[in-house]
Amino acid sequence: MEPPAPGEVRMSQAIRPAHANARGELNAGQLLKWIDATACLAAEKHAGVSCVTASVDDIQFEETARVGQVITIKAKVTRAFSTSMEISIKVTVQDTFSRTEKLVSVAFSTFVVKPAGKEKIHLKPVTLQTKKDHMEHNLASERRKVRLQHEDTFRNLMKEHSKFGDLFYEEAEGMVSTGDTSVQSIELVLPPHANHHGNTFGGQIMAWMEAVAAISASRLYEAHPFLKSVDMFKFRGPSTVGDRLVFSAIVNNTFQTCVEVGVRVEAFDCREWSEGRGRHINSAFLIYKAVDDNQEPVTFPRIKPVSKDDFRRYRGAIARKRIRLGRKYMISYKEEVQLCEEWDINNQVSLSDGNVTALKNLAAKSGWEITSTVEKIKIYTLEEHDTLSIWVEKHVERPAHTAYHLLSDFTKRPQWDHHYVSCKIIDRVSEDDQIYHITCPTVNEDKPKDLVVLVSRRRPLKDDNAFTVAVKSVILPSVPPSPQYMRSEIICAGFLIHATDSNSCIVSYFNQISDSIFPYFAGNLGGWSKSIENTAASCIQFIETTPSDGVI
Repeated sequence: MEPPAPGEVRMSQAIRPAHANARGELNAGQLLKWIDATACLAAEKHAGVSCVTASVDDIQFEETARVGQVITIKAKVTRAFSTSMEISIKVTVQDTFSRTEKLVSVAFSTFVVKPAGKEKIHLKPVTLQTKKDHMEHNLASERRKVRLQHEDTFRNLMKEHSKFGDLFYEEAEGMVSTGDTSVQSIELVLPPHANHHGNTFGGQIMAWMEAVAAISASRLYEAHPFLKSVDMFKFRGPSTVGDRLVFSAIVNNTFQTCVEVGVRVEAFDCREWSEGRGRHINSAFLIYKAVDDNQEPVTFPRIKPVSKDDFRRYRGAIARKRIRLGRKYMISYKEEVQLCEEWDINNQVSLSDGNVTALKNLAAKSGWEITSTVEKIKIYTLEEHDTLSIWVEKHVERPAHTAYHLLSDFTKRPQWDHHYVSCKIIDRVSEDDQIYHITCPTVNEDKPKDLVVLVSRRRPLKDDNAFTVAVKSVILPSVPPSPQYMRSEIICAGFLIHATDSNSCIVSYFNQISDSIFPYFAGNLGGWSKSIENTAASCIQFIETTPSDGVI
């Protein structure tokens, strides 16, 4: 194993039976304890003074670890601000016998300095050595902006969702009442639970929160739920030895194969306990999944909110999911992996038909969930493993064949889509297939992106009433990557256009989002921009106002 990088702190732990759950896997609460302790040590190594946890967010669990394996936690300060720091955390597990290593989790914590007395501390900047260090340093600033904007963004999304509440909720068979998932637990803070500052150890509080949240999630299905991610642990205030901590957990909403559980923690000292008046010290939203006996993902039953608070939490879970999706591309630096195929004129029929089939298969998938709705536009998202897809539905007052004619000509796309600077035809392969070179504007101060795509269009067949415009990236030797641009790709995208009557249609745009395209969508999904809605509105206006001369 390579030596630790400068400023990095490592903790290795052998997983014992005492650390495991009923399935023999490392208990998520125990892992949260280790993560918090390692991150604190990294923060204090950089700061040179005591530090405390302010929040932990974007915890993603990729793999499970079992008894007998060895967990290694690496924590490192990615960026220091005035009195706070972001710490990146990477957790891996190694099998004792095979020595194979797997990624278990990634997370980001924010720590603040806790100087003695009235001493003012201004943190020194982080020393950046590698390209990845510089990338994470830049992304840390973006992540901080999202954290600071979180409350305002959440309130705005809640206002938006309250206008369209009926669209986000519908009755279904087998629904579980929200109240049936309510769980409460209590813990007395003892000296072993305190950290070196004399307050309740943040990792211990997170472990207790995870335990009560897991019980709440288990009320939905006869299976052992496992923690998949944490939206955020937010520490609002301290607690000390002798405090009684009351943990309240409830399922807020379910999303196909995952469930969000909200946990609230209140602290009581002896006087507050007798008066029944506590202090709200922590909140968190934890995402769980479950598998059946065949290790297939379990689909959770829908939640049935009853009270006004139930509906508020129900809509809140939808808003938080949007914010999570928006943050997803900036969780960590990723090397782009090219997935597109090389264009082969001898195999053009197969590539073209495959392009169309892939788009229709994406549209036909189950599990699409509405994310946003405004006037003539609805936005849906679909999460599958690490893949996110988006579906934008637009109601257009123009015949379907007119919309098809206008949208299938990509040379016109810059007229309505600000994400495209230019679209030039490189090769007219056939009447229904063209290859384009597309250039895009600069985003987040990176180089502008470019793409080489195959656009395949199809008129409706007898057994299909949809006009199709399918798009995918291809590799074309005659247009190699240029130093001027960052070569990007489209995995699967395009339009399906259905006639509603002779003078109107529904235009559905689909995109299976790649890492390189994520920045164009993240702000909208996260709730801090209206990029997708504005582009969709521009598309509707373009179709409805462009003269139809020559359109058949």
